[in-house]
Amino acid sequence: MTFIEFKKLLLDAEISLPKFSKLIKVSEKNIQSYKKKGEVPNTIAVIAKCFAAMHNKGLDYKHKIESLELEAKTKKGAGFAKTKKDKQEKDNTVTSS
Repeated sequence: MTFIEFKKLLLDAEISLPKFSKLIKVSEKNIQSYKKKGEVPNTIAVIAKCFAAMHNKGLDYKHKIESLELEAKTKKGAGFAKTKKDKQEKDNTVTSS
């Protein structure tokens, strides 16, 4: 699904992109990155389509999704924030092998 089609579904569901991202616990920055790619992943497309369909049927999908008590995922990788201790342990492992 193209990003434009995705945005139209959000309009059909009467939900903004920031509210959509908050509801499904995915960062808005992450969803905005799909704009550059031109398309959204299948799972995001399915969610948007379902939200639009539920809204058109008069179902309170927002309340149903909130009741799931979803939790936002956090990155677990150290990235550039590795501590000196981690670096030293890695260096010791490499030299002792």
